[in-house]
This record gives sequence, structure tokens and C-alpha cells, in this order.
Amino acid sequence: MQPRIFVVQVEVPEKTNIILGQAHFIKTVEDLYEAIVTTVPGASFGVAFCEASGHRLVRVEGNDEDLKRLAAKTALEVGAGHFFAIYLRGAWPINVLNVIKNVQEVVTLYCATANPVQVIVAETDQGRAVLGVVDGFKPVGVEGDSEKRERVEFLRRIGYKRG
Repeated sequence: MQPRIFVVQVEVPEKTNIILGQAHFIKTVEDLYEAIVTTVPGASFGVAFCEASGHRLVRVEGNDEDLKRLAAKTALEVGAGHFFAIYLRGAWPINVLNVIKNVQEVVTLYCATANPVQVIVAETDQGRAVLGVVDGFKPVGVEGDSEKRERVEFLRRIGYKRG
């Protein structure tokens, strides 16, 4: 079978971030849940993970029903083995990325963003694979002095830099 390549448009609601990745074992969904809830206990989130063998179900955890539904929908639409989707509110991905990277089953992360996301998927007779993601839009130029000032001020306003 010749591979079929297509794009999955991922829904990213306002004031919500998404983290997409790949892992390798059924306990991933519970380990990701524990990693997030212990790192940002006040955050709302949903996690979904695609089993690649056995029952081949989308496994779902989280503490927010809407975000769990979104994560499950995204995982099912992408449908690649061991793919996972995390939807997050009340925290930034930067708050959880290192702990997620340190979950033993996590193999790779594709993106962590609040931008519009497209997942490029290849499908063969065996299954599906994520070839990559489109995170946001292409650049329109290089920052000048005023854009640099704006960036520096923004990071200080949200508390990620001192000053």
C-alpha cells in the first residue's frame, strides 16, 4: 500500500494550551496524569493516549471533562500508535514540560502551544505515524527595536523574567 498523507486540524480553544507527543506503554496515561497534577495541582487538564496494540483504545485521564473529551477527540483523529494529547488550562506548558519529558514512557514531544495546530499524518496498511506538526503561522519578518521592547516587557509583565 502506498502511504496516504493527510493533515489533522487540532482544536485549541482560547486560553488553552496543548502538548502533543509520543510514548510507548499503556501506563503512560496515568503517569502523565500524576506528573501534571503534582506539578500544577490547580490546573485543569485532559490527557489521551493511543494504544498501539492489544485493545487499541484511546485511554483518557484528567480532571476536566471538557478537556478530557478534547484530548480523546484529538487522539482518535490523529490515530497514531502511542500518540498522546494533553490539553491544559490554568498553567503554561513551560510549567510541566520538564516533568513530562521525564516520564519514563515519553519518547518525544511534537509541540507545546496555544497556537492553531495541524498534525501531518501518514497512514499505511499497518497504521498511522505523525510526520510532524505545524505550530502557528510562518514568520512575516524579523523583530525591530519596538518589537524587542514589547517582548521583554511582556515576559516581565507575566512574571517569567525579573525587573
